[in-house]
Amino acid sequence: MFQSFSTTGIGSLPHTDPVEACDIILNSVDIPFWPQLPHRSFLELMVPQYSEGFPFVKIEGEDVSVIEGEEKAVSIFYETVAGKNGFPISRERAAGLHAFIDILGKRGRKPDTLKGHITGPLTFTLSLTDGQKRPVYFDEELRELALELLKGKVTWQINALKQFAGKVLIFVDEPILSALGTSAYLGVSNDEASRMLREIVGHIKASGGIAGIHCCGKADWPLILSSGIDVFNFDAYFYWDTLGIYPEEIRKFIAGNGYIAWGIVPTTDNVRGVTLQGLAEQLERGLTSLEKIGIPRDRLLQQSLLTPSCGTGSLEIRDALKVFSLLKDLRNRYARD
Repeated sequence: MFQSFSTTGIGSLPHTDPVEACDIILNSVDIPFWPQLPHRSFLELMVPQYSEGFPFVKIEGEDVSVIEGEEKAVSIFYETVAGKNGFPISRERAAGLHAFIDILGKRGRKPDTLKGHITGPLTFTLSLTDGQKRPVYFDEELRELALELLKGKVTWQINALKQFAGKVLIFVDEPILSALGTSAYLGVSNDEASRMLREIVGHIKASGGIAGIHCCGKADWPLILSSGIDVFNFDAYFYWDTLGIYPEEIRKFIAGNGYIAWGIVPTTDNVRGVTLQGLAEQLERGLTSLEKIGIPRDRLLQQSLLTPSCGTGSLEIRDALKVFSLLKDLRNRYARD
């Protein structure tokens, strides 16, 4: 499906100029992705970026919430769901996506794969709240509306990107998965989290895409690996040793042709002190831990991708550039080996 140790990114960049951000991406990674630019606009943060089209959403300043409204809005919403075009993501909410499409339209060659992303249904519904600051996750109707909205955003992205590439990879970004089971989310059912994740993954595939998931903390890996994903992306810089705890699940995932996308370059201030040699050693620790549970090294190498550990949007621009430089150098090192 992918060339061994192909590189891609997670989503956000610290830039405000969408063309500049796209140029960096197109010159840095093997699987180009469109950039989210949270410093350009509040509307490019994870929840407001994908809330466009959701019934009863109200934005005041930098606050996004769901208010009571007419039921007619729900009917209009489902009419859009029934269509084949999905829910558009406007230039106002995703300047990087539209600049990306504009640039690709002017290029003469098609990349093998392009990457898009969607805020995961769990993160979206637990972050978007009603007038009482209660997450919409706890309202069954709103939870299902949110899931359908995100499916529509997936459909629109795949339709938009497939014009310019042979394959479209969509990452489901689920940072809240790492917090399940904590006191803040005691009312969240693992079964329901699993169902929502399986539904969005299934929709990506049914729409002709390749499904991946990104989680930037330690999470319930068996729940994630059983969701039907093709690509599993995790923070391998800090959590390289966590996969070997679940030997059966990891072996099954690799045997089913799943790819591990090692988020090996840190996107914290740590990036200022890391070296290529240090990253290579950290990656080797992770690879060796999976060899020890019976995964052949040649197969593991074939089914590995490389990414930053998370988005680079919180970094200074110079640090973000170092992230992508280290990522490219690490890829080249393994390509030579």
